[in-house]
Amino acid sequence: MTEFDGTEVAKHNTNEDCWVVINGKIWDVSEFLRDHPGGASVIAAYSGRDATDAYNEIHDPELVIATLPAAKCLGEIRSGTLPESQQKLAALSTTAAVSAIAQYPPLWSVVNVAGFEKVAKRYLSPTGWAYYAGGAEDEVSLMDTGRLFRMITFRPRILRRVEPVSTAVKILGFPSSLPIYISPTGSGRYAYPNAESVLARAAGKEGVVYCMPTTAAHESVFEARSSPDQPLFFQLYTTRKQTKALAMIKKLKALGAGALFLTVDSPVLSRRERDEQAKVTETPGVSSGDLKWIQQATSMPLILKGVQTVEDAVLAYDHGIQGIVLSNHGGRSLDTAQAPIITLLEIRKHAPHLLAAGIRDKFQVFIDGGFRRGTDVLKALALGASAVGIGRPFLYSMTAGYGEAGAVRLLQMFRAEIETNMALAGATAIEELVPEMVNSERAESEMSRRIKL
Repeated sequence: MTEFDGTEVAKHNTNEDCWVVINGKIWDVSEFLRDHPGGASVIAAYSGRDATDAYNEIHDPELVIATLPAAKCLGEIRSGTLPESQQKLAALSTTAAVSAIAQYPPLWSVVNVAGFEKVAKRYLSPTGWAYYAGGAEDEVSLMDTGRLFRMITFRPRILRRVEPVSTAVKILGFPSSLPIYISPTGSGRYAYPNAESVLARAAGKEGVVYCMPTTAAHESVFEARSSPDQPLFFQLYTTRKQTKALAMIKKLKALGAGALFLTVDSPVLSRRERDEQAKVTETPGVSSGDLKWIQQATSMPLILKGVQTVEDAVLAYDHGIQGIVLSNHGGRSLDTAQAPIITLLEIRKHAPHLLAAGIRDKFQVFIDGGFRRGTDVLKALALGASAVGIGRPFLYSMTAGYGEAGAVRLLQMFRAEIETNMALAGATAIEELVPEMVNSERAESEMSRRIKL
């Protein structure tokens, strides 16, 4: 492979002629800049330079190889020709990462999501913490979910046998030992190397489903499964190039993906003022026409992730979609968008047929965003959700070197909370969680009165 000096790489430092060094390889990313999900400026900041540290902090090593054509790899950087300051920074960052782990509490002492979050805030870089914890603009939607969970209370039943408790459900026909799944989250490497593979292993050990993000190293994630029949789902952001999206769908189907979660709530990247990496840039929206070619391209169940109104829930069902995720992108998209639990209440009132047990073999309603306790999960299930997606807490659980053990511990925490609180509410199986077990009237008062179906 051809070798280049750092001085030659440095000459290619414009958007029209942009070279970067990643893990010793030189890549021509000039044409890729406009397609980068995070915007051109994120890469352009490293044009003509070594981008290894910034890249590895966010992405798996294989992603650039899977994303760019082989012809865009121009060669290797000649040893010792990078500017000395870049080499010193790389060495310092590695040393700091290794020594930092000893500063954090032992895993056994972390007893809830809040504990993991505190550790993560200390462990992550300011950039990493802003990316994980931040929301759009004033972060109203980010904070509102917890308030609404507190407004919904239980109406526990007594004089019932509550042992044994079963938390098992089926998610899109696949068995799960818990009524939760691990939601797709970006930039897992801030938390732990090869985070997506780590989460796949943890999910397999605990018998739950993991939905990997678009940017995961797909082959590595499938190789990390605990057994060949472990189900894995896949999140898709459409691209400007339909052929590229079709190739991605075909690839994931061949690898064995069980379902496709199509993100529909981010036609543009929002303004996340805490997160300097999130620049406003156009990304392709999803129209009903896109649904048609995606449905024609695969037999996998298709789930729309990011439904925020009962009107669109009904629309998805009418389009023959197999399920929806009620989500406001974790408060990271349109600020002041209503909380997903309000959308669930809208469906319960105006389109209850979408929540009926009898249609769950062909259409399921999932929900994510802000779930931090087993009681939060149970409230959503009682109001009709089929399962709950949980994202940020799993990123937090892997920080400080906890890795797979941290993710497994978090799943076990949710299991203990769900089992205990089901028994306290008077239910021994998920199907026994019914709307009459919760008082949601205060939250219902915040539903829109302008809904038209």
